[in-house]
Formats: sequence, structure tokens, C-alpha cells
Amino acid sequence: MAKNILVAVAWPYASGARHLGHVAGFGVPSDVFARYQRLVGNNVLMVSGTDDHGTPITVRADREGKTPREVTDFYNAEIRNNLRDLGLSYDLFTRTSTENHYQITQAFFTRLQEKGYIFAQEMIGTYSEADKRFLPDRYVEGTCPHCGYTKARGDQCDNCGKQLDPVDLIEPRSTLSGATPVFKPTTHFFLNLPAFVERLREWIESQNHWRPNVKRFSLGLLDDVPARAITRDLTWGVPIPVEGDEFDSKRIYVWFDAVIGYLSAAVEWSIKVGRPEAWRDWWLNSDARHYYFMGKDNIVFHSVIWPAMLIGHGELELPYEVVSSEFLTLAGGEKISSSRAEGNSIPFVGEFLAQYDPDPLRYFLVIAGPETSDTEWSLGEFIRRNNEELVATWGNLVNRVLSITHKNFGHVPTPQALTAEDEAALATVRAAFETVGKELEQAHFKAGLIATMAAARSVNEYLASQEPWKVLKTDRERGGTILYVALQAINNLRTLFTPFLPFTSQKLHELLGNEGYLAGPLLFEERQESQHSHEVLTCEPSTWIGRWEWSDLPAGRELAAPSVLFKKLELPTE
Repeated sequence: MAKNILVAVAWPYASGARHLGHVAGFGVPSDVFARYQRLVGNNVLMVSGTDDHGTPITVRADREGKTPREVTDFYNAEIRNNLRDLGLSYDLFTRTSTENHYQITQAFFTRLQEKGYIFAQEMIGTYSEADKRFLPDRYVEGTCPHCGYTKARGDQCDNCGKQLDPVDLIEPRSTLSGATPVFKPTTHFFLNLPAFVERLREWIESQNHWRPNVKRFSLGLLDDVPARAITRDLTWGVPIPVEGDEFDSKRIYVWFDAVIGYLSAAVEWSIKVGRPEAWRDWWLNSDARHYYFMGKDNIVFHSVIWPAMLIGHGELELPYEVVSSEFLTLAGGEKISSSRAEGNSIPFVGEFLAQYDPDPLRYFLVIAGPETSDTEWSLGEFIRRNNEELVATWGNLVNRVLSITHKNFGHVPTPQALTAEDEAALATVRAAFETVGKELEQAHFKAGLIATMAAARSVNEYLASQEPWKVLKTDRERGGTILYVALQAINNLRTLFTPFLPFTSQKLHELLGNEGYLAGPLLFEERQESQHSHEVLTCEPSTWIGRWEWSDLPAGRELAAPSVLFKKLELPTE
């Protein structure tokens, strides 16, 4: 029976171009998983969008003399175009500044408040006399009191991952003026996180399928969980649904509203597809499974804070899996950071895809990416793996078999009786469906791709031992049988590679005489909505959906003229 699978992808800030580190964490892994689940036959809902309310947006707007809306409009468009070009197959890619998201966030706030989990309390706000304003947490930097990192922000230390408040920092300073702020009383609303600690601990300890680093880190966070302020002195964001003039200049804080986006996006998708209640199949269904994808700096929001909010709500499903990746770093292990871009050679997604095709990048980010440990980015390593692995193993196999077959037959040959060697070659690829599938079910993407490449190498070895290019000269029928076997193997490797390499798998799909899409679309469509002015992205409907199972390529089918799947690359010269 088909399962309802929610693929909930972290929301990138609409404050600047996204770099390869971002898509290595939340992007490519989530799409590999979604495409695999579609092939299995499950009901997949993959949603996300840009986070339009974070302080990185207001920081950029202040710096550029623009409004936050102008900044987010520009970067929402750029980010969604980059993600589309990388082949991320969202069912809906939206943004947190929609009217739908505002309404659902405010309703969520009110529900938690009515149940006693949100309370108002005076706190110490960070005020800059030099800037004449209260400073949002990310407008404050200083030294982390836990690890001594000198560039910790007022909300979180990027080095040790600890949650912070500006008052915790040693030698705090305004990022606007560099001045030392003062701390003044201001009233805000708090989420009573301590009320959920025991239920969270019991729940996290029962998640035996989680990645060990995620489970260990999440349990560690529960040792010190204070109530967290969920509003700030801002004018850009979701208005607080509470009466009173004192709250007019305050907004719901980004970390609270962004995670609600997974729910609001599901509701928005339901409305768009003409089934307004369809979101319930994922959110009010105990058989549904929710998978969240992010970098490790966002674990706390998805394994502690959002689950606490869901427990407090009382009706919505908790995460099944929190799939966190480590960091893709610069040489020497330095973290790539868009907000600290000056002086760093950061490979941005759009710039990179203007020079290189998306599938080789997807391949690299899975096979050599930061799935379980920090990994250094290297253009040279990207090119080496493209040439020595992707081109040499898979690309050359496809090109060689299709070229020989097209030259000698023009169609899939009719086979004679298969030999033991033929059967063994087919059996290896057939078995890969179970092997690779088990890895992808557990979000082991690197292991799944390694197993797929191993299956492709086995077909190369079969060809090398059978030498159809020689056999054809003396025994056309036997040579045709060898090519028939190789084509069957390639046809099914096409399916196995689809989650990882959707563009070239689709190309091969068509070279083999097929129509339609393999596992969900490769394109988005843009539509203007009448109820608000925000552009959104939804997937085009598939005309054909493949299955994660063996399929036969019929003898006699006409084959298109062969075309290479991958190009050999060279390092650019200075």
C-alpha cells in the first residue's frame, strides 16, 4: 500500500545567492529521496520555499538601501531558478511572506497561547544607542561563552551550535555600527520549551533509525532548555495576533514562523491542486512519514523546537526522520557562509551551473559530499570524479553500447538463448534494486550511489569479457545477444540512477525509445495567484511514472542516434 511521504526541505534565506554548501545539505539529498519514493510508488509531497523574514534579509536591505520586500522578491526568484536548474522536484516552492503562511502561523501561535505554552514576559533587549534601535539577535556579534568563538551571533554560535541570547555574548558589538550595545527591558512572548523536555527526551530516545550524530546532538540539547522568546522588536515579519499598541512594532521571530512553513506550504499546495483538504493526508494521518532535510546547524529547530511546537499543538504528526548533513567547507575546513562571503571563494549555485551541467554536480555532492562528516570543496576533485568515475564508468558504458547497437542493428536485437554469463550480468543489476533501495530508504545516499556505480561497473566487466565488437565480425546473432543483455542492464541502470542523475537518466530514457518522465518532472511552471501577488513554483505533471523494479526493453524497438551523457572536463586556466 502506498505511503504518504512528506519531504520537508529547509527554507533558504531570501537574502542572497545560495552556494554549493546549502544545496549539499538541504537540496540534493532531499531530491534524491523524493525521486526514489516516487519510483517506489509512494505519495510524495515535497515542499519548501524561501525564508523571507530572517534578519539576514533586513541586514542586506539596510546595507543596500532597499526594503525587505525588494530584497526577498529578487532572491526568491533567483533561488527558485537555481534550484529548478539543479533539478529539485518540489511539489511546491513558495515563501514565508504569503498571506496563507501569515494566517496559519498566527493560528498556530494562538493555539499554543490558549493552551498555556506561550506567555508574555519582560526580557532584556539589546539596544544600540549609536543605531537608535533595538537590535535583532543577528545584528549582534561577540565571543561565545561556551567555546570562545569570536564571531558568534546573538542567536546561535556557528562553531559549537549552542543556542544563545545577545546578553550571553562576551564583548558584544553591533554589526551595524560596531558599537557596544546596552540592554534594556522590553516585553515579548516566550515558548515554554521546558514544559516539553521530558516528552521530547522520551520521543528522541525512541528514534533508533535516526543518524547517530543527530540523535546524540539532540539529546544533548535537552540538558539545558530555557524558554525561548518567539517575538522581536521588528517591523518585518508575521504580525503578532494579540491586541495592544505595545505589540504593533513587534513581529513573530523567524525561527518560530519558518518551521510552520512546512505545514502552511502543504495547505497552500492543497489549495493549488484543487483539493483543499488534501494536506490532512500527510499532517493528520498517523501512517504518514515526515522526513526533514537540512544542514547540521539547523538540527535544533527540527529535532527539538518544531517537535515541541507540534506536541503543544496536539494534532499534527511529528517528524519520522531528521536527515541532517554536515558542512561542505572551504580549503582548511573553513565553513562556507553567505553572510561572511567577503574574501571567500564561494561557489554559488547559479554561477556554477552556468559553467557545468547539473548531474555531475549532483553526483559529486552525493558521492563526495558532507553526508556524515565535513567535506572540503575542491573544483579539481569535482572534475576528477566526473572524468574518472561518471564519464569512465557510466557514460562510456552507455555510449559504447548504444553506438555499437545503432551502427549494427538500429534497434534492440532479438536475443538467442542466454548463457550463464548473460544471466549473471542481468542478475547483478536486478539485485541492485533491493540493495540500493535499502540504502535510500535509510537516507544513505552515498552508499546507494556507490552500489549503483558498482552495478554499472559489473556491466562494463561483462562487456570486456564478452567483446561484442569482436564477436559481431564472426557471429552476428551472438553479438546481438550480448548487446541485448547490455541494453537490458543499461535500461534498468537508467532507473537506478534516476534519483541521483535525473537529467541524464531522462535523456537515456528517450534514447532508448521511451516517452514521458521517469520519476516526476524536471521542470517547474510559474503561476501568478489571484489571492496574492507572490509567484510560486509547482512541478509539471508527469506523463509517465517509472517504478523501482526491473523492466524489459522489448526486442525490435527502434533506438535513437546515440548522444553522450557526460562531457569530459578540464580545469579552467588562469
